[in-house]
Amino acid sequence: MDILAEVLDRIRLGGTLLFHFELGHPWNLALPKRPYALFHYLSRGSATLALEQGRELHMTEGDFVVVTRGEPHVIYSDSQAGPVPIVDIDRLAGRLGLVRHGGGEQPHATMICGNFTVATPSRGSVLELLPPVLLLKPTEDGGWLAAILQRMVSEAAFERPGQGVALSRLTEVLFVEVLRSWIKSLGPGEGGWLGAMADPHIGPALQLIHQRPDRPWTLGDLGQSVGLGRSAFSARFTKLVGESMCRYLIARRMSEAAFLLETSDEGIARIATRVGYETSSAFSKLFRRHHGLSPGRYRAVRRSDGGLRQGRALEAEVAD
Repeated sequence: MDILAEVLDRIRLGGTLLFHFELGHPWNLALPKRPYALFHYLSRGSATLALEQGRELHMTEGDFVVVTRGEPHVIYSDSQAGPVPIVDIDRLAGRLGLVRHGGGEQPHATMICGNFTVATPSRGSVLELLPPVLLLKPTEDGGWLAAILQRMVSEAAFERPGQGVALSRLTEVLFVEVLRSWIKSLGPGEGGWLGAMADPHIGPALQLIHQRPDRPWTLGDLGQSVGLGRSAFSARFTKLVGESMCRYLIARRMSEAAFLLETSDEGIARIATRVGYETSSAFSKLFRRHHGLSPGRYRAVRRSDGGLRQGRALEAEVAD
């Protein structure tokens, strides 16, 4: 089982390209808080990204930055220039293409900005595991980044049928490649379960939990399955994943249950059994604690017209 592929498929990852800038010095762009991750790719020049807490990142050509929690921030070539809210910048009607901004006649920097969205966020989701600001430097095998982004720019240049779907799919590929590069850079004990997937003992244990969340797994069972004693397995799992095996198993079961409630017509008792609970009452109690709603109410909300309208409203906000 490819755990990462399964998780990404179920959270309904999306996103799009928002701006393709040519920037003449001096320039200073202000981005407000958003309920999704924002990314910036500096294809030419240099810039500084500053968050409200005072943290700064100095970007050079080829740098790719993800502000994973959508925190407000500014990006500039000169901090003395007055920041211009990015939402106030005019774009030509019917296109997401090139936007020229800043002083001077020649562009001193070019930058691509967009977002990553998660339609069904959950506790411990992929975006939550990423650091608040993720910086990827150019690498020898990093040609994929420029290739995907340039394809997005070409796709966004003019409005045409299927544009939104194409950009969303390209963004999914981009996000997977970003995750792969970040995971590759992790040291031992970093990145929660994403980093732990590479461990020769904990990786296989995660595979077993994801394949059979219904089994009454114990520390002894899983430890024996991957060649570790109970105590050693427990300590290693908590150290690498960032939470105990029991808490991770419950979260995995609740995620699977939420997916089944949304995508199937199976009864709640049957779903409870499929995720490892003998009684509906025990399952419902944990589900409410984890998701804030009873299983029945969760299913109703996710399938309601109101829920669909909320999803469309988010899509419209992303496009603005």
